[in-house]
Amino acid sequence: MEKHYEERLGTDRLLPLVFRMALPAIAAQLVNLLYNIVDRIYIGHIPGIGTDALAGVGVTTSIVILLSSFSSIVGGGGAPIASMALGQGDRERAGKILGNGFVLLVLFALVLSPLVYLFMEPILLLTGASENTLPYAEAYLSIYLLGTVFVNIATGLNPFINSQGRPGIAMWSVLLGAILNIVLDPLFIFAFDMGVKGAAIATVISQATSAIWVLRFLTSSSATLPLEKRFMRLQKRVVAAVVALGVSPFIMACTESLVGFVLNGSLKHFGDIYVSALAIMQSAMQFASVPLVGFAQGFVPIVSYNYGHGNRDRVRECFKIVVTAMFSFNFVLILLMILFPHVVASIFTNDATLIDTVSHVMPLFLSGMIIFGLQRACQNMFVALGQAKISIFIALLRKVILLVPLALLLPRFWGVEGIFAAEALSDGIAAVCCTALFAWHFPRILARMKG
Repeated sequence: MEKHYEERLGTDRLLPLVFRMALPAIAAQLVNLLYNIVDRIYIGHIPGIGTDALAGVGVTTSIVILLSSFSSIVGGGGAPIASMALGQGDRERAGKILGNGFVLLVLFALVLSPLVYLFMEPILLLTGASENTLPYAEAYLSIYLLGTVFVNIATGLNPFINSQGRPGIAMWSVLLGAILNIVLDPLFIFAFDMGVKGAAIATVISQATSAIWVLRFLTSSSATLPLEKRFMRLQKRVVAAVVALGVSPFIMACTESLVGFVLNGSLKHFGDIYVSALAIMQSAMQFASVPLVGFAQGFVPIVSYNYGHGNRDRVRECFKIVVTAMFSFNFVLILLMILFPHVVASIFTNDATLIDTVSHVMPLFLSGMIIFGLQRACQNMFVALGQAKISIFIALLRKVILLVPLALLLPRFWGVEGIFAAEALSDGIAAVCCTALFAWHFPRILARMKG
């Protein structure tokens, strides 16, 4: 095996390289999405309690996203910096970033899991749980919290495998957990008659398997950037650099949780049926957003490596490929969901009332997402180029600056439709603003690059 496997990020032809790096990550994310969808399909079809159980697990989504978003600080912030360091030939700095990142991930889990468990009931009530759905939410979350450390390790360290130019290895870390979960879900939910508790147990086992796979590779001789004990002592400068860039992907992830708090909290006043509808629509949105996340995992190491190496032409060409692919995919898929909402809803439930509710609000809810591929491309390019401040602003713009105020204001004039319209407006406005900012800053970033 080549000593510096990742050097091909700076030499191979870009179009096949981008897709060679991205397709395994997309495949892994799609299988992981399939697991999430299947999980909710199983829960939604539990006899007698399916609709309430789906709503209960749906309100835990905000907390699950919040917990996992801390891994984005390391994976989304540390991995691009490590790629830049590899592009500059500074392998020791890259090793320190990986080692410090691992320690941070473990610390996040050890602090957050007990804290959430201690205040679980009031948090769930805040996220939209009702008297009917709270028992299912508590049953699921109390078990899921046991596996937080596995989730952090699997999702936080996997981008460092991509940074070494090994997308196939990174893909299998996700595939193993997702496939195992798909197999275990019906076993625990139905065969063992454990309901939502069974779904949570299957998730913990599957995430532990993914974490073991990641650690096994990073501590093996196959890793060109290995996880070494000598680099696990926290250093202030290393941690500060990781956190500075990682704040943006962290905000991108955790604001999804904030949205869940706000939207579910508002929707429960109109009835649990709308909370269930939101759970279905957010799952449907993942059909578009999750493959884009996988594509970003593939191209970010390429951009970061060439940025560190000072190759302007490759950075510029990579962006052209990225924005074309991400915009086209997102546009087509969201348009299909807007045109055929009844088909999407029928996948998740056989409750006629719930299907009709989703069919009514989904076109409005997703209308702003139709151009969201532009924001995904530009925002991830900012992260790949180490532009922390701009990335943080964009991350805050969509959910905090726009969506939260709109979700609280519009229902006063538009009723329940106002809550769903708030999502559409914030998505559309944020995409336009992000694209305009990138068009302004990108030429200047290229001009400042060291050749």
